[in-house]
Amino acid sequence: MMDKSREEQIVRWARFVRENPRSKWKPPLVKFLDSQIEIANRFYSNLKRTKEGRKTAERLLNLKIR
Repeated sequence: MMDKSREEQIVRWARFVRENPRSKWKPPLVKFLDSQIEIANRFYSNLKRTKEGRKTAERLLNLKIR
Protein backbone atom coordinates (compact mmCIF):
# COMPACT_ATOMS: atom_id res chain seq x y z
CA MET A 1 0.00 0.00 0.00
CA MET A 2 1.29 3.44 -0.92
CA ASP A 3 1.82 5.98 1.79
CA LYS A 4 0.05 9.32 1.47
CA SER A 5 3.15 11.38 0.63
CA ARG A 6 4.08 9.10 -2.28
CA GLU A 7 0.54 9.22 -3.61
CA GLU A 8 0.61 13.02 -3.37
CA GLN A 9 3.88 13.12 -5.33
CA ILE A 10 2.35 10.99 -8.09
CA VAL A 11 -0.72 13.22 -8.28
CA ARG A 12 1.50 16.32 -8.34
CA TRP A 13 3.63 14.87 -11.19
CA ALA A 14 0.53 13.84 -13.18
CA ARG A 15 -0.88 17.35 -12.83
CA PHE A 16 2.45 18.87 -13.90
CA VAL A 17 2.52 16.65 -17.02
CA ARG A 18 -1.08 17.50 -17.92
CA GLU A 19 -0.62 21.24 -17.45
CA ASN A 20 2.76 21.69 -19.16
CA PRO A 21 4.14 21.02 -22.63
CA ARG A 22 6.30 17.95 -23.18
CA SER A 23 9.34 20.16 -23.71
CA LYS A 24 9.11 21.22 -20.07
CA TRP A 25 8.55 17.85 -18.34
CA LYS A 26 10.41 15.42 -20.63
CA PRO A 27 14.02 16.50 -19.85
CA PRO A 28 13.74 15.94 -16.07
CA LEU A 29 11.93 12.64 -16.67
CA VAL A 30 14.63 11.42 -19.06
CA LYS A 31 17.33 12.47 -16.58
CA PHE A 32 15.56 10.58 -13.78
CA LEU A 33 15.05 7.41 -15.84
CA ASP A 34 18.65 7.45 -17.08
CA SER A 35 19.87 7.72 -13.49
CA GLN A 36 17.71 4.74 -12.46
CA ILE A 37 19.19 2.63 -15.27
CA GLU A 38 22.70 3.73 -14.31
CA ILE A 39 22.10 2.76 -10.67
CA ALA A 40 20.75 -0.66 -11.70
CA ASN A 41 23.73 -1.27 -13.99
CA ARG A 42 26.14 -0.28 -11.22
CA PHE A 43 24.34 -2.63 -8.81
CA TYR A 44 24.70 -5.60 -11.18
CA SER A 45 28.33 -4.75 -11.95
CA ASN A 46 29.18 -4.66 -8.25
CA LEU A 47 27.21 -7.83 -7.61
CA LYS A 48 29.13 -9.73 -10.29
CA ARG A 49 32.50 -9.12 -8.60
CA THR A 50 32.29 -12.37 -6.62
CA LYS A 51 31.35 -15.91 -7.59
CA GLU A 52 28.31 -15.85 -5.30
CA GLY A 53 27.36 -12.45 -6.66
CA ARG A 54 27.55 -13.68 -10.25
CA LYS A 55 25.19 -16.54 -9.39
CA THR A 56 22.79 -14.15 -7.70
CA ALA A 57 22.93 -11.67 -10.60
CA GLU A 58 22.26 -14.44 -13.09
CA ARG A 59 19.28 -15.63 -11.06
CA LEU A 60 17.88 -12.10 -10.75
CA LEU A 61 18.32 -11.35 -14.44
CA ASN A 62 16.54 -14.58 -15.35
CA LEU A 63 13.62 -13.60 -13.11
CA LYS A 64 13.26 -10.29 -14.95
CA ILE A 65 13.08 -11.97 -18.36
CA ARG A 66 10.28 -14.38 -17.53
